Amino acid sequence: MIRSSISKIELRKTARCTGIISTRCLGSIPWATLEPKQLGVDSSPHHVPNIVNGIWQQDIKGKMFIPNPMDKDSPSLFSLADTSIAELEPFRESMRSVPKSGLHNPLKNVDRYLMYGEISRKAGAALSDPVIQEFFTQAIMKCVPKSHAQAKGEVMVTAAFLNNFAGDNVRFLARSFGNPGDHYGQQSNGFRWPYGPVAIVAPFNFPLEIPVLQLMGALYMGNKPVLKPAEKVAFVMEQFLHLLHHCGMPKEDVDLLNCQGPVAEELITSSPIRLTQFTGSSRVAEHLSKVTAGKVKIEDAGFDWKILGPDVANVDYVAWQCDQDAYATIGQKCSAQSILFVHENYEKAGLLDKIKENASKRQLEDFTIGPVLTHTTQNILDHIETLLKVPGSSVLFGGKELENHNIPSEYGAVEPTAVYIPIEQMLKEEYYESCVTELFAPFQVVTTYKDNQLDLVLEACERMSHHLTAAVVSNDASFQTKVLANTVNGTTYAGQRARTTGAPQNHWFGPAGDPRGAGIGTPEAIKLVWSCHREIIHDSIIPEDWVQPKAT
Repeated sequence: MIRSSISKIELRKTARCTGIISTRCLGSIPWATLEPKQLGVDSSPHHVPNIVNGIWQQDIKGKMFIPNPMDKDSPSLFSLADTSIAELEPFRESMRSVPKSGLHNPLKNVDRYLMYGEISRKAGAALSDPVIQEFFTQAIMKCVPKSHAQAKGEVMVTAAFLNNFAGDNVRFLARSFGNPGDHYGQQSNGFRWPYGPVAIVAPFNFPLEIPVLQLMGALYMGNKPVLKPAEKVAFVMEQFLHLLHHCGMPKEDVDLLNCQGPVAEELITSSPIRLTQFTGSSRVAEHLSKVTAGKVKIEDAGFDWKILGPDVANVDYVAWQCDQDAYATIGQKCSAQSILFVHENYEKAGLLDKIKENASKRQLEDFTIGPVLTHTTQNILDHIETLLKVPGSSVLFGGKELENHNIPSEYGAVEPTAVYIPIEQMLKEEYYESCVTELFAPFQVVTTYKDNQLDLVLEACERMSHHLTAAVVSNDASFQTKVLANTVNGTTYAGQRARTTGAPQNHWFGPAGDPRGAGIGTPEAIKLVWSCHREIIHDSIIPEDWVQPKAT
């Protein structure tokens, strides 16, 4: 009985610290420097400084102010340093101080592998704590309005990732191998070697998960990263760095640079940064590839497709998943469902009506629909008008500005939208590029096909330029195999429960078909992105009967 009553008391304490965080709960987070519920309320907004070589900079002259994405009339959400090119020298000096052999490697400072295993253990435990979990959930919802479940899911994935690399698992990332040599005393060993000074340019849409997974991967392998977060969400990673410092990470190990894009490019090209990992738009990715002479790992645009096969089953589930893939997080996932190929059997089963019905239930009040941070409303409506010029096209649902909102004009506010395009018209040269242009918004293209048109579907997939995620919704082994055998997307779900928006910590997430592609989440992804192969051949013993041969 005593054990039961204690459990209930603990549960009540946890309950008080969920939902919008109270000041009392925040007081139990010793490293936090802000309270999420005050962002966009206080007339003197929280300020995000830089950190370089372990020192938080307070002397950057310029400031950027980030508007509240839900209310254009409220105070700024926060401010951040608007670092100029003239103020970059401390960052250059920091990068110059890092040897090419990294801060640790399999032969140097190996205790740091264990140190980062312990940091990961502590940080993973912190993000699993209900109070801290809710702190980051509310922080994410403030700057990237998304439902509580979606924001909390991001925190939980990040916690699971950190837990995965606790203990010896950081050390295991650097596992080497050996091969016998071709004579006595010779042996070759393959090592995973860091790059040394590196840069991470992170996106806005997952302000915690994406930068943390890439940042920790860089640190695990022995690199020193400079992190440039997206301006709109910079305070999330500022707070996470405070957590890492609290968990024992040396402050000198990560630099945080708040600035605009051209300033980040200047640092990348004017300092000895040996690898830049970029997640974001394909336009910026291509530009970085050129200015860095190819020294990039990228996870850029994803015009992600889903193909519904002929074997109709569980229509309600499939419709729900289609709605989630296209419109959860306001469609602002790089893995969002961009185009849906619907077999006529699913159309006859009423799938499109069910998707429309699910989409109609989304509302601003619970953040299941909300602001688009990369397009204005007019941008989105203009793209819809462009597609409606395709013969036979139509708006299946949506296509209008949201009602009763106060979203800033520099952001977008549209209903969940689907535009139907006949597949034969889509494939025509004059329409194809418009039909497969990614719109980072609650928007998708829908088309239908018959049994004898599967090759047209595969042609459409073949002609796409970016191959991130995909889904083959079918349990028909023959159909599934044909589609999988003739496509290349890096993260592909197959089966009746297939989805496009799968980016947990338990499997690889990233594009395929591009040698610059960056994965995330798994040991394989970390080793691919944040280390290179080094071969050391030990050759120590000269035979006692060696005689000098003729010169060759």
